[in-house]
Amino acid sequence: MANSQIESGAPITLQELYPSSPFYMEARSLRVTGLLKRYSVETAIGVIEDGEKSLKINTQHLRDVSFRVGSIYQFIGELHIEPNNEAILQARTGRNVDGIDMNLYRKTVELLRRFLEVEEDNRNMVE
Repeated sequence: MANSQIESGAPITLQELYPSSPFYMEARSLRVTGLLKRYSVETAIGVIEDGEKSLKINTQHLRDVSFRVGSIYQFIGELHIEPNNEAILQARTGRNVDGIDMNLYRKTVELLRRFLEVEEDNRNMVE
């Protein structure tokens, strides 16, 4: 039987999600946060924005989450690249994070990434 372990979502900012980014890969597990700008109940597709960047979110598998345009949400899911090279996140979980300081969040993501890189370097030195 194959190991079907679900990967944790790598925390990223929407500014880091562009075609040549290492995060812009089919089925890459990501955690994204942004302001909900649009949401369609019929298609279960929303669009979040952070600054000038935006990302489509497919919420069809989410239950017990009410969506309000103008609120801030965080989603974890897998990225899918469509034939036109447009990205859409297939959300497996989502939550409202109204009140989050987005500037502080961006700094935290950057510091976490640096910390994890140092940890990985230290682990490689031991091996």
